[in-house]
Amino acid sequence: MNDLLFTINFSVNVAAFLIALNSLFACIVAKNVELETRRFFTVFFSILILYAFFSTVSQITGTYFHNVGLLRFTIFMHSLLSSLLIPMLTIYLLHTCREDWKTSPLFKTTFGLWIIYLLLLIYTQFTNQIYYVTPNGEYLRGPYYPVLLVPPVLIMAVNIIGLIRRKDKLPSRYFFAFLIYFLIPMISMLIQMVSYGLLTITLGTTLGAVILYFFIVNSQAEKAMLQQEENNRLQAANTVLQMRPHFIYNTMTSIYYLIQQNPEKAQQVTLDFTTYLRKNFAAIAKDSPIPFTSELEHTKAYLAVEQVRFEGDLFVTFDTPHTSFLIPPLTLQPIVENAVKYGVDPELEPMHLTIITRKTDHASEITVKDTGPGFRTVENGEPHIALENIAERLQSMCRGSLTIESQNEKGTTVRIVIPD
Repeated sequence: MNDLLFTINFSVNVAAFLIALNSLFACIVAKNVELETRRFFTVFFSILILYAFFSTVSQITGTYFHNVGLLRFTIFMHSLLSSLLIPMLTIYLLHTCREDWKTSPLFKTTFGLWIIYLLLLIYTQFTNQIYYVTPNGEYLRGPYYPVLLVPPVLIMAVNIIGLIRRKDKLPSRYFFAFLIYFLIPMISMLIQMVSYGLLTITLGTTLGAVILYFFIVNSQAEKAMLQQEENNRLQAANTVLQMRPHFIYNTMTSIYYLIQQNPEKAQQVTLDFTTYLRKNFAAIAKDSPIPFTSELEHTKAYLAVEQVRFEGDLFVTFDTPHTSFLIPPLTLQPIVENAVKYGVDPELEPMHLTIITRKTDHASEITVKDTGPGFRTVENGEPHIALENIAERLQSMCRGSLTIESQNEKGTTVRIVIPD
């Protein structure tokens, strides 16, 4: 029976040590984790590793070496280290709730109970009433051993009450993570209080800590992902708002001269420019795919304005029989604008731009062809960057892909494929 108990406890200690060590490594290399959380769990798991280490050493010492001094020291250390985890967690709970832990009644109560536990632990070193080590190196419980576990159980209970009172201040995942941590070690302590020899606290404390860590890390990673998506949306919105000043200026100037020369054409350009602006600003509020017909209308409005500005230098052909599919906002229009911006040059031959849509067996395809000069060396690689950003949004929003074929003096072809 003793051999079986030793094997179980040794396995528990080693498992706790390896779990804590692995969790410490995961904490160090984890991404999207807040700095304070990373620091807390780095210290927390380091203490857990030492706790499991001293627990293992005390078990081996008591079983094989019977060194009284070493056994008393290792038992004291693993008892002390395990008790440090609760006040630490109280501080982290209060920090998460944005409370000052130094003035919090919850922390003061927790710390007071911990001091009582520490005094009992010190008192134990000079008496046989709680636990003691025999001259032949055997660890035995005294008649008042359960008294030593009363303060930690009360600490857990106080923190559970404090946690429930702060439920509205915590995300639901945080609340359940803290609750699980407080409950598992407390149940383990109660089991160890009524059983003899079985080290349930070590494993319970470690498992509770790991569950707490991964609940919080997953929550923070999800939060970071949502923040990144929001940043991407705001960046896209900012790009929309940063329309080229000279484009607006030239358009307004064209309208000004057309009012006298061709009032009907001026009205049409004003209408097209208004549509273009409306579609641009509407795209800011969109974070999901839109009907292709809407994006096509946006593109046509933009090209109508540019054809007035570059009359005789820009010719556009639409071959779009297939329009019944969704596309991320600001996909086709920026591709076309990119082609016009870097392809139309009064000193070169007129540029012909063709927009084609087709339906295949499993996808919708869009092809934008131009007869411009192709990608030349541009400061900061702007054409490439713009198209890369579009490709990223296509992939993330509808699993779409974008390919580019461009050669100097031979034009550019951009092809979009959106799976059904």
